[in-house]
Amino acid sequence: MKKLLSLCAALFVATSLSAQTVTESKTFDNIYISVNGGVSTKMKGHAWLKDLNADAGLRIGRWFTPVFGLAADGNAYFGDQPHPDGYCRGTIVRMVNTSLLGTVNFTNWFGGYPGEPRVFEVVGLYGLGWAHTFNNKGWDNTDHLTSKAGLDLVFNLGSAKAWQFFVEPAVVWDLNGNGYSGVEYNIHDSFFQLNAGFTYKFGNSNGTHNFTVAELRDQAEIDAMNGLINDLRAELAKKPKEIIKEVEVIKEVPGKNVVHEVKVEDLVFVTFAQGKSELTPEARAALNNIKEGRHVQIVGTASPEGNPELNQKLSQARADAVAQYLLTRGVAVDEATGKGVQGTTSNRLAVVYVK
Repeated sequence: MKKLLSLCAALFVATSLSAQTVTESKTFDNIYISVNGGVSTKMKGHAWLKDLNADAGLRIGRWFTPVFGLAADGNAYFGDQPHPDGYCRGTIVRMVNTSLLGTVNFTNWFGGYPGEPRVFEVVGLYGLGWAHTFNNKGWDNTDHLTSKAGLDLVFNLGSAKAWQFFVEPAVVWDLNGNGYSGVEYNIHDSFFQLNAGFTYKFGNSNGTHNFTVAELRDQAEIDAMNGLINDLRAELAKKPKEIIKEVEVIKEVPGKNVVHEVKVEDLVFVTFAQGKSELTPEARAALNNIKEGRHVQIVGTASPEGNPELNQKLSQARADAVAQYLLTRGVAVDEATGKGVQGTTSNRLAVVYVK
């Protein structure tokens, strides 16, 4: 079994996360489309759960952060129960309403974003819109300023969480209807709707369908890391024979042995989120620099928190994740080992020695 002590020593150049934020969102990232349908009824002037009208809707939106977003929303309403003044409008589609909605993910706002969507989330929405009514009775078609407020009870589906199922209770106000000269939120000119639907979140430039957490380091951490790397380089320069004895990689060649000295430049560091073994887009970008056909050794580690047995499994899972990705790129993996916790600092990473 090849010795990997140099890789273990190099683990100390990584320190724990000092801050977390989401990775940069490109122009066409975090866009979604939703279809929904349900029933609506006037808030006043009838018995509840009676005189229901069907409706169907389409929504296209974008999340700018895990908390705040914007969406264009459109609904078509069928039927006209209860009939205004006893008359039916005589059209299949009674009214269409389009709205521009601001969206707020209350779960992420109050609970923080954990790096991927939770199974259940609560999202609020509010905005203004424009409604147009239809009829075939010779009356004038009318246009109204509207406002919509609602709450989405969201269930994220699948391992990638690209799909959502949601239930949405909402209230829509006709702000200037019934001859009002101004704008007014009047419960007598509003209706309640209860819809359910599905959302699909398109793929992002980060390789997922959602926001990912970026690992940021402050200047003090960067300076400390550079200092450790320089110290390790100095050690390699002062004691090459001593270090080679421990970490030498010997390739058998007829008639002689060729010794390859391990250098810091030959090491690639791959960091992971706490408790995770999935590769981030930044990790893939670093691994993409390893050319096809090269041979590598990999050591995965975990931070000191948690159960030692689980940390050992997590470190091996991290090493395996790196190995599997490199194998798909034509890189030869000589060894992928999980070393558990190495040292007393948070080392949520895998180190790749490129031969």
